[in-house]
Amino acid sequence: MDLMEMIRNRRSVRTYRKGEIEEETLRKVLEAGLLAPSGRNRQPWELIVVRDPQTLKQLSECRAGGAARMLASAAAAVVVTADSAKTDVWTEDCSNAMMLMHLTADAMGLGSCWIQGRLREAPDGRTAEEYVREILGYPEDFRLEAILSLGLPEEHPEAKTAAKELEKKVHWERYEGQVE
Repeated sequence: MDLMEMIRNRRSVRTYRKGEIEEETLRKVLEAGLLAPSGRNRQPWELIVVRDPQTLKQLSECRAGGAARMLASAAAAVVVTADSAKTDVWTEDCSNAMMLMHLTADAMGLGSCWIQGRLREAPDGRTAEEYVREILGYPEDFRLEAILSLGLPEEHPEAKTAAKELEKKVHWERYEGQVE
């Protein structure tokens, strides 16, 4: 599969069937994240891999509105935190790592979903970051970017195309058009 095909095929998958992720597959997903570009190569990310079903269930309740509920049936999750003292672009750096893991998971036949943590609220009124930190025990000065759920997909949504968007969202030389 070439890169453009991988990008088109990657979709958020929120329903998983029972089954474990092979260790080698999980390590490849993690390696992809660790190979992400970062400003000045500071690599501020710290990845916490969660496979314990009880912990995944707890994490599934980290976001108000049930936005993380797929974690309860996931085989694993990668919690992306950052040492924000390393760089002021930690959010961008961690987003790069998240996206590469998301793409790699799909290419390896896994389902995955990006669950935003930064600037989100937990059902109990705390921030999602405070909620997740209490469960996982990462340092107080580390920041939560997001959680990547991983599992064997129940189904995989159809690939998408950007052909229509290319004409609406891309502006050549200068912005021309209406904001929708």
